Amino acid sequence: MIHTGETVPGNFYKQFVSFFVFIIAAALLLAACDSGGSGETDTTVKAGGDTSVDNRTSFAFEEPAANLSEESLIKHTLGDATFGDVFVTPPAVVNPGLGPLFNNVSCESCHIKNGRGLPEFGNTGLRSMALVRVSDPEGTPTVQGGNPPVEGIGNQIQDHATFGFEPEADVTLEWEEVTGTYPDGTPYNLRRPVLTIVLANGEPLGSNILTSVRIPPPVIGLGLLEAVPEEEILAMADPGDEDGDGISGRPNMVWNNIKQTTEIGRFGHKASMPNLRQQAATAYIEDMGVSSPDILGNEPAPEIDEETLELTTFYTQTLAVPLRAETDDPDVPRGESIFFDLGCSLCHASVMETGDHELSELRNQVIQPFTDLLLHDMGEGLADHRRDFQATGREWRTAPLWAIGLTVTVLGQQNYLHDGRARTLEEAILWHGGEAENAKDGFMNLPKGERDKLIKFLSSL
Repeated sequence: MIHTGETVPGNFYKQFVSFFVFIIAAALLLAACDSGGSGETDTTVKAGGDTSVDNRTSFAFEEPAANLSEESLIKHTLGDATFGDVFVTPPAVVNPGLGPLFNNVSCESCHIKNGRGLPEFGNTGLRSMALVRVSDPEGTPTVQGGNPPVEGIGNQIQDHATFGFEPEADVTLEWEEVTGTYPDGTPYNLRRPVLTIVLANGEPLGSNILTSVRIPPPVIGLGLLEAVPEEEILAMADPGDEDGDGISGRPNMVWNNIKQTTEIGRFGHKASMPNLRQQAATAYIEDMGVSSPDILGNEPAPEIDEETLELTTFYTQTLAVPLRAETDDPDVPRGESIFFDLGCSLCHASVMETGDHELSELRNQVIQPFTDLLLHDMGEGLADHRRDFQATGREWRTAPLWAIGLTVTVLGQQNYLHDGRARTLEEAILWHGGEAENAKDGFMNLPKGERDKLIKFLSSL
């Protein structure tokens, strides 16, 4: 057959159908690009489900969950007050119980505006926001599976003391610069912590003692993470990497002080806390030297009552998660596609669903925390070589990424990872190793423009 190019009725119909199919395909392709390209995200899912709030200001982390009942909102407001309580040396009319050894004087003193704290130690007006966990590998744990405490110190150095007492140690944190170069020749700078600890007697901390610097993480959305069913967390675990994707997340099994049993850890940089009440009681006694009904420490009676502990716990359970930023910038959905293409979502799982919980507002919420709550080997660069229950010295819990783009808005600066060493999101990515080594290598091999798009996506969260 000779093609003349002349249009005949049958050919016109075929050309029209082909053109129509092309238009539909193009529209679907553009729609896919708009939604992240990979089709792995659902833009209808709100970051914190029904608890979410539309607030991208410096007060974004201080809002109550949007779906609280009137009764819960009153309780949340009372908890806001206890979270901000500043403790003082006893005897005192209001909030006695500080110390005699402590790191800071209130919850809010470390969790700035409910966000992350700074990697700061010392006797500045801010006191110490960061802390140092310690353990003696030759010692005996005080709870099943826990860390052996250091004689005369415990599991955490308290570097402040009330009048008449000596702090356990003086802690100095300095930074060592590390330089590197991308495959495309672009240079970069990182920093790693250099810790100096001098005990009260003037002697350096023994070289056999294991240490780990920690900064306070953000407090938002914690109740939702508490409401994620154990079954959902275990379903994401793959300790033997049976699927061969190079990711072998596993839960940390930790001690529940009240139930006197072992269960999944969810909170803290190594997932060493099973629930928010235990997290709150531990922070009261370890960070402020304040005893509670759950942890008396060396005190004969609790220095805060049951109502205060319950209100503070409730407050941390019911803080809202800010919605992702709305933007028309095409680099953001492209950056989201890169996030999935590099395999970041294999640990920073984008979608979870909560189950049953004592608070009805937290039940059955579809959320986007960007964490699997599991431990992962993050490589030698981030290793603290200190075991924490079942977490090894190279393992860390996947940090939630929701609202991470608001860090500088809330805090005024950026510091990421467990010790705050990363000054930008780019630095945080470059510190990834171990199971995340391939994802980091993929990031480093991207053209700079593509790397910037990934950062733009993260900044939109």
